[in-house]
Amino acid sequence: MTEVEKQPALVIPQLIVGLGNPEPKYDQTRHNIGFAAVDALARAWQIPLAENRKFQGSFGEGIAPGGGKVRLLKPLTYMNRSGQSIQAVTSWYKLPPESVLIIYDDMDLPLGKTRLRLSGSAGGHNGMKSTISHLSSQNFPRLRIGIGKPKGVGDDDNSETVSHVLGRFSAAENKLMSLVLDFVVECVELSFKQGVEKAMNRCNSRTVEINPGG
Repeated sequence: MTEVEKQPALVIPQLIVGLGNPEPKYDQTRHNIGFAAVDALARAWQIPLAENRKFQGSFGEGIAPGGGKVRLLKPLTYMNRSGQSIQAVTSWYKLPPESVLIIYDDMDLPLGKTRLRLSGSAGGHNGMKSTISHLSSQNFPRLRIGIGKPKGVGDDDNSETVSHVLGRFSAAENKLMSLVLDFVVECVELSFKQGVEKAMNRCNSRTVEINPGG
C-alpha cells in the first residue's frame, strides 16, 4: 500500500476581527476600514452585531458560507489595545490563534489593493502589535486593505501620516472602497470554503478599480 501524502490542514477562520477605533469621530476614517469590513460581512451574512461587555467589543455570531460557525468582532478598546478584546473572545471560546482572521488598514498598499497572509509581523500597526502580544503568536491570518499614502510625504513625517490615517476618504475614494469591501467579502467567503491559502491566490492578485463605463 502506498502511503497517502499528508495534506496540510486547511486554515479556516472561526473569528473575524476588524480593527478600528470607537467613538463617532473615527467613523468612516481610513484607520477604521477594518470596522467597515466587519460591518460588510455582518450585512452579507445577516449576523447582528451588539456590544458585548465581556469581550469589550461589538460582537455577533452566525453561520458562514460553507456552513461553519463564525464570530465577528469589532474591538471597542481603541486600536492600541485591540488585543485585549480579541484575547477575551479566543479565551472564552478556546480558539487557537490560527483560527483568527484580522482585517485592518495598510498605508503601504495602494487603494484598491488587498493582501491576505497566513502570518507575519505587525509592520508598525499598533492594533496588530497589541494583537500579537495578547495572542502570543504571529501565526494567524490577516487581510490588509490598502489605504494609500498621502502624496509627497516621507516615512518620517508623522503628523501628515496621522492626519491621513485618521482622515476620511474622498467621494471618489468612497466609491472605490465600497467595491473593495465587496471584494473583501468575496475573499473571506473563499477562505471559508477553500481555506485561507487558496483564497490568497485570488485576493492578492487583483486590484479593484472603478469601471469607467459603470
